[in-house]
Amino acid sequence: MKTEILDSVESKSLKKKVPYFEIGDTVDVHCKIQEGNKTRVQVFTGTVIARKGRGMSETFTVRRVVADEGVERIFPLHSPNVLDVRPVRSGKARRAKLYYLRKRSGKGVKLSQRHSEHTVIK
Repeated sequence: MKTEILDSVESKSLKKKVPYFEIGDTVDVHCKIQEGNKTRVQVFTGTVIARKGRGMSETFTVRRVVADEGVERIFPLHSPNVLDVRPVRSGKARRAKLYYLRKRSGKGVKLSQRHSEHTVIK
């Protein structure tokens, strides 16, 4: 009973169209950033290493390596500040969480491709 009431309230705030991406995919996340009274869009490109939650509280973690330093950001999927999530490349993963990539560096971080380049992911 309690979850039905929560789901009905949350359904009004959910995004209508959520892009399809899986664990291991390389994605471009377009974030709205406010600096003072200006807003701009920043693109964060990286590999999706985790997805958790459901409904309004669903989040995904994106990891990238910048100057030999690993950077991870956790994005709420239905946040109004996350404008768009565009899959760039599909990666083959056999686990739900790819936390083992944190210990790897160089070519060991790269996942093998799941789909061919010409396949459109919908």
